[in-house]
Amino acid sequence: MQVVQLSDPHIDYRFPQKAAAFARAVAHVNTMPALPDAVILTGDCTEHARPDEYALFRELLGALRVPAFLVPGNHDDRAALLDRFPPPPGYLPGFMQYAAEDFPLRLIGLDTHRPGHGGGELDGTRLDWLEARLREAPGRPTLLFMHHPPVRTGLDVLDGMDLRGREALCDLLLEHPQVLRVAAGHLHMSLTARFAHTTVMTCPGTDATLHPDLQRAALLVVQRQPPMCLLHHWTPETGLNSFTQVIAPAPWHPLFDGERWHDFDRPNGAHAAH
Repeated sequence: MQVVQLSDPHIDYRFPQKAAAFARAVAHVNTMPALPDAVILTGDCTEHARPDEYALFRELLGALRVPAFLVPGNHDDRAALLDRFPPPPGYLPGFMQYAAEDFPLRLIGLDTHRPGHGGGELDGTRLDWLEARLREAPGRPTLLFMHHPPVRTGLDVLDGMDLRGREALCDLLLEHPQVLRVAAGHLHMSLTARFAHTTVMTCPGTDATLHPDLQRAALLVVQRQPPMCLLHHWTPETGLNSFTQVIAPAPWHPLFDGERWHDFDRPNGAHAAH
């Protein structure tokens, strides 16, 4: 099973380049050599949660050729997302929190939205719901996806917008080894960290990429890079592996028997068999 993770498009009525970047991300998914089974989008769908921004986001997302599953970020409006993107049956009432059950890899979206705050929260209601879902299927491999990562980065700006309830989430996950990955967004950079028994990975997103200054915790560098995504690939034999992909206007070149990767670097674009 293949799941593409997109994050943080921040569709903004003032800056059309953000919508253009997200459109490229959707086109990237639609033209992958093997179409994924699903897309997860880990929040901050829009910048201001305006109706016109959500309308454009929905239009762009509607071009996807595979199912998409969303959770809210701190820039989102939970009620607006619930109205425009109804979650599957069994969701937690009042929250964009649910399980997608129709795949070999179970997908559970967690709603970390904390209205009026940049940081997130998993309170008792949301954690109790998660515990009940995990107890239902202790043998099913599971991927959790959420906006706010449940780890600290060591960067003041980001840790000031971190996740309340991460300690309780850690205790809960220690009892449920079927959770193979926690996929998050929010940071606008790639981060991999140990959490409970599992691994947290953040998706850089389709909007601006941040770079940490690890010598000065209060500083971040904003860089306009090509949008990026994560590809989570699960099989019973390999378990869950995750890959980072740059979304750029470049053709796909499958390598067939007898071909070598550096053949594609030839100036005339030709490649030879060996």
